[in-house]
Amino acid sequence: MNTKQLNANKISFREIYARFGIVLVMIAFIIIFSLMSPVFLSKANVLNVLTQASVVTIIGCGITFLIITGNTDLSAGSMVALSGCVALGTFKQLTQQNGWGDLPAGLIAGLASILVCLAMYGGASLIITKLKTPAFIVTLGISTAARGIALMYTKGRVIKNIGNIVKVGQGKLFGEIPYPILFMIVFVIITWFLLSKTRFGRYVYAVGGNSEAAQAAGINTDSVVIKSFILHAICVGIAGVLFMARLNSAQPSEGVGLEFDAITGAIIGGASLAGGLGSASGTVVGCMVIAMIANILTLKGVLSYYQQIITGAIIVLAVVIDVLTKGSKK
Repeated sequence: MNTKQLNANKISFREIYARFGIVLVMIAFIIIFSLMSPVFLSKANVLNVLTQASVVTIIGCGITFLIITGNTDLSAGSMVALSGCVALGTFKQLTQQNGWGDLPAGLIAGLASILVCLAMYGGASLIITKLKTPAFIVTLGISTAARGIALMYTKGRVIKNIGNIVKVGQGKLFGEIPYPILFMIVFVIITWFLLSKTRFGRYVYAVGGNSEAAQAAGINTDSVVIKSFILHAICVGIAGVLFMARLNSAQPSEGVGLEFDAITGAIIGGASLAGGLGSASGTVVGCMVIAMIANILTLKGVLSYYQQIITGAIIVLAVVIDVLTKGSKK
């Protein structure tokens, strides 16, 4: 084998990290954190980490579609608050005032949550695609509006005594596996299937990789972006129900910063802010890494404001990693 062939077979550190880095990082964190705290790998704590990561991961699945197309969403936290409040408020009214059963009321509540997100994100996607407005500006405006609508809907008060819908966020299958984890698994599988096994998934990567080339190849780029926002809306709508059900109340001021955790998880997991890169598996691993860091900080008794500083540093690090490791691969 000559020198040229050897050089062709070499894999750079950048390529190795882009392919396997986040998995190696997660394994390293698991080992280190288990040494730092004997509780870390206990069954109860592992389920706790997975449950804590479930809402962010579900949001991350939706944001992955957007990031791959070259867009983003800065409103997910506010939309979780709005959709969750609408869902729990609807369920409470149907069951306690109208006498509906839990199952039909729950289905209507979940549908109401998704419809609210579809209306907001559908409008956003039209503005982004038809008026060529940057997604971060549009979704930043939606974030403010959604928070205001949530406060208006609840009249600035917490919705309590929500009934059995709390079981969606706090219940467990066979008394062992929390329902949010099951929802997370379903959404990760659906995201993986759509991105890896469908024509739409190929179009998503094509639009993010080179929008002009995709359009020249006959792909309706606007339609792909709009559909990505629709999928994201469904993810956020379900995440809103789970998030508020876990709290056992609908709180219009909650959900702050969830979008940044989801974006960071997607980027750490291999997505690129420049578009064209990302995967369901990478996003779930990235979100798990963030959840594990938050968990070990809590187990070690680190104060909340120090945790915020560390989280901010992780976000900056994720962007640096994105610039250093993914530009050439794209």
